[in-house]
Amino acid sequence: MAEISPTRPSLDVTDRVVIVTGGATGIGKIYATRLAEAGARVVLADIVDDANRQLADELTAAGHQVIAQTTDVSEQAQTEALAQATLDKWGRIDGLVNNASLMAVLGRKPWFEIPADEWDRVMQVNTKGVFLCCLAVYPHMKAQGGGKIVNIASSRVFEGGKWRLHYSASKGAVWVLTRALAREVGEDNICVNAVAPGFTLSETQVATSTNEHMANRQQSDKCFNRDQIPDDLVGAVMFLLSDASNYITGQTINVDGGRSMH
Repeated sequence: MAEISPTRPSLDVTDRVVIVTGGATGIGKIYATRLAEAGARVVLADIVDDANRQLADELTAAGHQVIAQTTDVSEQAQTEALAQATLDKWGRIDGLVNNASLMAVLGRKPWFEIPADEWDRVMQVNTKGVFLCCLAVYPHMKAQGGGKIVNIASSRVFEGGKWRLHYSASKGAVWVLTRALAREVGEDNICVNAVAPGFTLSETQVATSTNEHMANRQQSDKCFNRDQIPDDLVGAVMFLLSDASNYITGQTINVDGGRSMH
């Protein structure tokens, strides 16, 4: 990352090397696909090996630059291998989208019914995983003169949100991690920001939501009278990966149709 080039559109991500964790399923699949379609070189880092490789094959067949590196972000050796595989392929790491998390697979239940081991696993993936991925790419971004880290938080950090207390707490930690890390890596020309999605109709969300929950969720609090879809989040992510956001760091962009304003 450098100063905005007079010959390069500031929102252009062509040839940027971007890692997307959880990039083959749910909303991450849309982030990865749209980045590849926009000309970025994308590394899919999903834990689901079959989905990871299938999407990589599909995008490569369509003429895009994509590789798959199946990764459990809660394991440091695997996040380090992810960074190395990216360097081996393209020689640099321009962007990291920390999207991998446990959410849709978690049952909706009161906080006092959450098993302690489930709490620990959510924190390992959703919070520790973000830390480990940042740790893995940091020395390479520093050596090359900069980079962009985009963490995926949640609008729950602004509104609270009933059920899935462990998920909400983990995303609150990501929000604060974003701010604190931005303070520490600014001198290395690394931008650290976050995007906070609202309730989004991704494939995994729809598949794990009951008809009753879908029917009863509140819509009236939003400014837009329609459901949020994964593509609604893509613009914010691309903006934070591009030169257009070179002087923005430590910020969280809330993308939930105006339900929560801050």
